Amino acid sequence: MAVIPFTAAGQKLLARLMRAEAEGDGQLGMLMVGNTGVNRVRADCLDFKDIRTINDMVYQSPGGFEATQKSYFYQRARSKDLDLALKVLRGRREHPATNSLWFFMPEGSCPAQWFGQWNTGRYKSHCFFSPTQSECPTVF
Repeated sequence: MAVIPFTAAGQKLLARLMRAEAEGDGQLGMLMVGNTGVNRVRADCLDFKDIRTINDMVYQSPGGFEATQKSYFYQRARSKDLDLALKVLRGRREHPATNSLWFFMPEGSCPAQWFGQWNTGRYKSHCFFSPTQSECPTVF
């Protein structure tokens, strides 16, 4: 059972995003980026009130993903990337991205907060940030 509605095209788009944003962090890092994306579709809060589909999430502007500006993002999704995207779409969640709505790659250590949201942890090169349950109950 999927945690958000999706099409084959949406799965491919999410797979491409996950790879382009976090391939250097391995499969677990890619899953965490996928968690963040799926959470944005589920959120209906803060910066994500009008995000209803994977396409809306990936191409949100402002506030979208840097990867969409790079040619690597536009390469065809590979089968292993599609498999990872499907896991996320079916509800697999990985800490520290379990409830995250944001991530970024700092030059140094992770700040305690980013745009007012609390750091939930770091995985390799990315820091993850989550809202409180009272701010975004649909993410929890």
